[in-house]
Amino acid sequence: MAMARECQYSAQLIEDFLALARDNTNNDLETCGVIGAFLRGGTFYVTTLIIPKQESTSSSCQALNEEDIFAILSEQSLFPLGWIHTHPSQSCFMSSVDLHTQYSYQIMVPEAVAIVMAPTDKSRGYGIFRLTDPGGMDILKECQEKEFHSHREPAGGRPLYEHCSHVFVNPNLILEIFDLR
Repeated sequence: MAMARECQYSAQLIEDFLALARDNTNNDLETCGVIGAFLRGGTFYVTTLIIPKQESTSSSCQALNEEDIFAILSEQSLFPLGWIHTHPSQSCFMSSVDLHTQYSYQIMVPEAVAIVMAPTDKSRGYGIFRLTDPGGMDILKECQEKEFHSHREPAGGRPLYEHCSHVFVNPNLILEIFDLR
C-alpha cells in the first residue's frame, strides 16, 4: 500500500458540523455531510462542508439530490475527500452501512476519510476512520449485502477499518459551509 497523502482540516469542521446537526441529534436522528478538499503540494486541505438534503433515522442517514453535492465540488474544483456523520445515541464506530459508504469514497480518492461524531459517547466523541487497504477494501469490494450485516475479517488479523494517521487539524484553514437542507 502506498503511503496516504496528508490531509488537513479546518479546526471549525467538528464544532460547526455538530452545531448544524444539533436539532437532529436532539431528536435522535443522524445527520450527514460531505467534505471537499483541494490538493496542493501533495497535501489535501479540507475547506468545504456540504450538508445535503437528507432522510434520517436514529441509525441511518441518506443523502438526497447527490448531483447537488457534486455540482458544488465541481464548481469549487474540490475532491470528495470523504464524509462526516453523527451517531446521535450510539458509540463511535463504523457500522456495516458506514463501511459500504466509505468504500465508495475510497474508490474515488484513496485518502478519503469517514468522520463519525458520537456526541453521547463519553469515551470518544469522534473518530476519523478509513478502510484498511489491503484488507477492508478487498472485503467491501466483494460484499453484495445491503442494510446492516456482518463482514468477515480480513486475512492476517488486520481490522476492516482503522483510525487515520494521515489527518491533522490546521487552525489556519477557513471552512466554507453549503447547507442544502
